[in-house]
Amino acid sequence: MANAVKEIWIEPATFWMGSNDHYPEEAPARQVAVDGYWIDETPVTNRAFRDFVDATGYVTLAETAPDAKDYPDADPAMLRAGSSLFTPTLHAVSLHDPFQWWSFTFGANWRNPWGPDSNLDNLEDHPVVHVAYQDAEAFAAWAGKSLPTEAEWECAARGGLDRKAYAWGDELHPEGSMFANTWQGDFPHANSLADGFLRTSPVRTYPANAFGLYDMIGNVWEWTSDWYTQANQIKTCCVPRNPRGGEENASRKRGDAFPRKVLKGGSHLCAPSYCQRYRPAARYPQTIDTSTSHIGFRCVRREPASRPSAGARR
Repeated sequence: MANAVKEIWIEPATFWMGSNDHYPEEAPARQVAVDGYWIDETPVTNRAFRDFVDATGYVTLAETAPDAKDYPDADPAMLRAGSSLFTPTLHAVSLHDPFQWWSFTFGANWRNPWGPDSNLDNLEDHPVVHVAYQDAEAFAAWAGKSLPTEAEWECAARGGLDRKAYAWGDELHPEGSMFANTWQGDFPHANSLADGFLRTSPVRTYPANAFGLYDMIGNVWEWTSDWYTQANQIKTCCVPRNPRGGEENASRKRGDAFPRKVLKGGSHLCAPSYCQRYRPAARYPQTIDTSTSHIGFRCVRREPASRPSAGARR
């Protein structure tokens, strides 16, 4: 049931969002304020998503053949149900061509996360993947919740730490310890598996942040409800309260048929040699029709009727 997903209360807060020290789309660092809210302790798992599907009969985008009207230039042979699947390369390749490690795979979906011959055996407590934005929204609505805004997500991920690079401080691996499921080694061909996982890991495998939240960094990217725009293009006055992203039309990249939402948190594919987005400030634009083997989500619930104590769980 949806209520089996544990939630943690985040106190109303003013915090520093973004970063001036990493990727340009994260700048400028600026103060924002958010009201209090409940947020899921972990990303939504395969177990919880199956409860939703069993209760509603919902069919995800990856399980539905694409409509030719939405993809007029597509090869008709490619208009079959599937999703984008990561496959490690056999050797070092140019990091400018992601199609060397990403492929649209027929039959890949949340039930078959690593391709049509895979299943969810022993993956019940892993984050659900191959969920497009509309799939995450549908789950949230069924659960009586919403997807977090980018500001809500980042406030929760920081765990009350002020302008630290990571959700746990300023070192990626404090005293050699692994605090998140990321890629160790040369991406996309050599992963030392120092953290024990090539792909997703069970939620709660790594330490919670100071708010008691798990997997805010690494494991899977997470959808937010904000339309993507460069942070320096978002107009603000003083310290904005509950800020939102840009406009839907402005979120479209030139040539894209679909608008883009903000992803947060990085994934198990983020690596020092490639994508250093395993940080609270990191953000990435993703078209809403996209599902992949490294994108999931978690939900929030905004209920101001009674103010719980900081860190309350339910």
